[in-house]
Amino acid sequence: MSEAKGKADTPHRGRPKITRRALSTNHAVSSCVRAGQPGSNKISAPPHLRPDTAGWWLSVAADYALEPHHLRILTLAAESWDRGVEAREAIARHGCVYVDRFDQPRARPEVAMERDARIAFARLVRELALDVDAPGESNRPPRIGGDARRSLDNGDRVALGLD
Repeated sequence: MSEAKGKADTPHRGRPKITRRALSTNHAVSSCVRAGQPGSNKISAPPHLRPDTAGWWLSVAADYALEPHHLRILTLAAESWDRGVEAREAIARHGCVYVDRFDQPRARPEVAMERDARIAFARLVRELALDVDAPGESNRPPRIGGDARRSLDNGDRVALGLD
Protein backbone atom coordinates (compact mmCIF):
# COMPACT_ATOMS: atom_id res chain seq x y z
CA MET A 1 0.00 0.00 0.00
CA SER A 2 2.85 2.38 0.75
CA GLU A 3 4.23 1.63 -2.70
CA ALA A 4 0.99 2.78 -4.38
CA LYS A 5 0.94 5.91 -2.25
CA GLY A 6 4.50 6.73 -3.27
CA LYS A 7 3.61 6.47 -6.95
CA ALA A 8 0.67 8.84 -6.53
CA ASP A 9 2.81 11.45 -4.79
CA THR A 10 5.52 11.53 -7.45
CA PRO A 11 5.07 14.05 -10.25
CA HIS A 12 4.14 12.81 -13.71
CA ARG A 13 7.19 12.35 -15.97
CA GLY A 14 9.54 14.03 -13.53
CA ARG A 15 7.79 17.43 -13.65
CA PRO A 16 7.46 19.30 -10.38
CA LYS A 17 4.00 19.37 -8.91
CA ILE A 18 2.62 22.92 -9.08
CA THR A 19 0.11 23.82 -6.45
CA ARG A 20 -2.31 26.72 -6.37
CA ARG A 21 -0.21 28.38 -3.67
CA ALA A 22 2.95 28.13 -5.77
CA LEU A 23 1.20 29.75 -8.73
CA SER A 24 -0.11 32.65 -6.68
CA THR A 25 3.20 33.39 -4.97
CA ASN A 26 5.31 33.08 -8.11
CA HIS A 27 3.16 35.22 -10.37
CA ALA A 28 4.31 38.80 -10.86
CA VAL A 29 0.84 40.18 -10.24
CA SER A 30 0.55 38.81 -6.71
CA SER A 31 2.89 41.55 -5.48
CA CYS A 32 0.66 44.28 -6.88
CA VAL A 33 -2.82 42.97 -6.09
CA ARG A 34 -3.68 44.43 -2.73
CA ALA A 35 -6.93 46.24 -3.50
CA GLY A 36 -8.96 43.05 -3.69
CA GLN A 37 -8.00 42.05 -0.16
CA PRO A 38 -10.25 43.22 2.66
CA GLY A 39 -8.88 46.07 4.73
CA SER A 40 -6.14 46.99 2.27
CA ASN A 41 -6.37 49.88 -0.20
CA LYS A 42 -2.70 49.85 -1.20
CA ILE A 43 -1.98 48.93 -4.79
CA SER A 44 1.31 49.22 -6.62
CA ALA A 45 2.39 48.55 -10.17
CA PRO A 46 4.56 45.52 -10.89
CA PRO A 47 8.21 46.49 -10.37
CA HIS A 48 9.43 45.19 -13.73
CA LEU A 49 7.41 47.72 -15.77
CA ARG A 50 9.01 50.83 -17.24
CA PRO A 51 8.26 54.01 -15.27
CA ASP A 52 5.84 55.50 -17.82
CA THR A 53 4.04 52.17 -18.23
CA ALA A 54 3.86 51.75 -14.47
CA GLY A 55 2.25 55.20 -14.29
CA TRP A 56 -0.33 54.15 -16.87
CA TRP A 57 -0.96 50.91 -14.96
CA LEU A 58 -1.51 52.84 -11.72
CA SER A 59 -3.83 55.38 -13.36
CA VAL A 60 -6.01 52.65 -14.90
CA ALA A 61 -6.05 50.66 -11.65
CA ALA A 62 -7.06 53.81 -9.74
CA ASP A 63 -9.71 54.99 -12.24
CA TYR A 64 -11.53 51.66 -12.64
CA ALA A 65 -12.85 49.13 -10.15
CA LEU A 66 -10.88 46.09 -11.27
CA GLU A 67 -11.05 42.57 -9.91
CA PRO A 68 -7.77 40.66 -9.37
CA HIS A 69 -8.14 38.85 -12.71
CA HIS A 70 -8.58 42.22 -14.44
CA LEU A 71 -5.36 43.41 -12.81
CA ARG A 72 -3.60 40.41 -14.30
CA ILE A 73 -4.93 41.31 -17.76
CA LEU A 74 -3.86 44.92 -17.18
CA THR A 75 -0.37 43.70 -16.24
CA LEU A 76 -0.16 41.59 -19.39
CA ALA A 77 -1.21 44.62 -21.45
CA ALA A 78 1.47 46.77 -19.80
CA GLU A 79 4.10 44.08 -20.40
CA SER A 80 3.05 43.90 -24.06
CA TRP A 81 3.41 47.66 -24.35
CA ASP A 82 6.91 47.53 -22.82
CA ARG A 83 7.89 44.70 -25.16
CA GLY A 84 6.74 46.77 -28.13
CA VAL A 85 8.74 49.77 -26.90
CA GLU A 86 11.84 47.58 -26.56
CA ALA A 87 11.35 46.28 -30.09
CA ARG A 88 10.94 49.82 -31.46
CA GLU A 89 14.17 50.87 -29.72
CA ALA A 90 16.01 47.92 -31.27
CA ILE A 91 14.58 48.77 -34.70
CA ALA A 92 15.75 52.37 -34.27
CA ARG A 93 19.27 51.11 -33.46
CA HIS A 94 19.59 48.35 -36.06
CA GLY A 95 17.02 49.21 -38.74
CA CYS A 96 14.08 47.17 -40.02
CA VAL A 97 16.01 45.00 -42.45
CA TYR A 98 19.20 42.97 -42.48
CA VAL A 99 20.94 41.07 -45.27
CA ASP A 100 21.11 37.31 -44.82
CA ARG A 101 23.93 34.99 -45.88
CA PHE A 102 22.52 34.85 -49.41
CA ASP A 103 22.59 38.65 -49.71
CA GLN A 104 18.80 38.80 -49.51
CA PRO A 105 17.06 41.46 -47.42
CA ARG A 106 15.12 40.08 -44.46
CA ALA A 107 12.94 41.75 -41.86
CA ARG A 108 14.56 41.86 -38.44
CA PRO A 109 12.89 39.73 -35.74
CA GLU A 110 12.13 42.89 -33.78
CA VAL A 111 9.64 43.93 -36.48
CA ALA A 112 7.52 40.84 -35.77
CA MET A 113 7.99 41.35 -32.02
CA GLU A 114 6.66 44.91 -32.29
CA ARG A 115 3.69 43.79 -34.39
CA ASP A 116 2.84 40.96 -32.00
CA ALA A 117 3.16 43.21 -28.95
CA ARG A 118 0.91 45.82 -30.56
CA ILE A 119 -1.76 43.22 -31.37
CA ALA A 120 -1.54 41.72 -27.89
CA PHE A 121 -1.85 45.14 -26.24
CA ALA A 122 -4.89 46.06 -28.33
CA ARG A 123 -6.62 42.76 -27.60
CA LEU A 124 -5.89 42.88 -23.87
CA VAL A 125 -7.14 46.45 -23.53
CA ARG A 126 -10.24 45.49 -25.50
CA GLU A 127 -10.70 42.54 -23.13
CA LEU A 128 -10.67 44.95 -20.19
CA ALA A 129 -13.43 46.99 -21.90
CA LEU A 130 -12.12 50.28 -20.54
CA ASP A 131 -13.81 52.27 -23.34
CA VAL A 132 -17.36 51.21 -22.58
CA ASP A 133 -19.95 52.99 -24.74
CA ALA A 134 -23.56 53.40 -23.81
CA PRO A 135 -25.75 50.56 -25.08
CA GLY A 136 -26.59 50.99 -28.75
CA GLU A 137 -23.72 53.39 -29.46
CA SER A 138 -21.17 50.79 -30.46
CA ASN A 139 -19.06 51.63 -33.49
CA ARG A 140 -18.56 47.94 -34.31
CA PRO A 141 -20.95 46.09 -36.60
CA PRO A 142 -23.19 43.63 -34.77
CA ARG A 143 -22.04 40.06 -34.46
CA ILE A 144 -23.85 37.65 -36.70
CA GLY A 145 -25.59 35.16 -34.45
CA GLY A 146 -26.32 31.56 -35.21
CA ASP A 147 -25.35 29.98 -38.48
CA ALA A 148 -24.00 32.75 -40.69
CA ARG A 149 -24.15 30.45 -43.71
CA ARG A 150 -27.92 30.04 -43.54
CA SER A 151 -29.78 30.34 -46.79
CA LEU A 152 -31.58 33.59 -47.42
CA ASP A 153 -35.33 33.32 -47.19
CA ASN A 154 -37.56 35.12 -49.68
CA GLY A 155 -37.97 38.24 -47.51
CA ASP A 156 -34.19 38.63 -47.19
CA ARG A 157 -33.72 38.19 -50.93
CA VAL A 158 -36.30 40.87 -51.69
CA ALA A 159 -34.85 43.27 -49.09
CA LEU A 160 -31.38 42.85 -50.57
CA GLY A 161 -32.69 43.32 -54.13
CA LEU A 162 -31.64 39.86 -55.21
CA ASP A 163 -35.05 38.94 -56.64
